[in-house]
Amino acid sequence: MSVQIGDLAPDFTLPDQTGTPVRLRQLLGRTAVVLYFYPKDSTPGCTIEARTFQNSYDAFAQAGAEVVGISSDSVGSHRRFAASEHLSFPLLSDRDGAVRALYGVEKTLGILPGRVTYVIDPAGIVRHVYSSQLMVTRHSTEALDALRALSPVGPP
Repeated sequence: MSVQIGDLAPDFTLPDQTGTPVRLRQLLGRTAVVLYFYPKDSTPGCTIEARTFQNSYDAFAQAGAEVVGISSDSVGSHRRFAASEHLSFPLLSDRDGAVRALYGVEKTLGILPGRVTYVIDPAGIVRHVYSSQLMVTRHSTEALDALRALSPVGPP
C-alpha cells in the first residue's frame, strides 16, 4: 500500500551523504519536506532531476521546505554525486530499500526503482504526491506548486 495524500508520512532514519543519520520527524515541525525517491546516482535522468531541485533550492527555502532525496545508493555514492552536482540538500541512503517499501514506491516495469515525490507539511501530513519515471523536471515544479498552494504569500 503506497502513501497517499492525507496520510501521516511514515517516520524513518537514514544516513545522508556525510554518514549523519537524518530522521524525518526531526525535520518536520520546523519546515515542510519535499521527499523525492529516485532510481540511481549519476544516471542521466536522476542527474537532471537533482539539478532541477538544486536550481530551485532558494524557491523551496522561501516556500518553507527542505528538499531530501532518497535512493538505494551508498553513502559514498551520494557523497560523490552531491559534490559533483553541488547539491545543497541531503541525499539519504536507503541501502536495503526499507523506506522505499514503507512508502510503497513501486518499481517501473518491475525492475527500475520508482521516481516519486512527496510534499509533506510541517505536521507530517502528505499534501501532494507526484509519480513519473520520465518527466524528471516536473517533480520539482509539482512540488513547488503544491507548496505555494499550501502557504499563502505575504502577511496575513
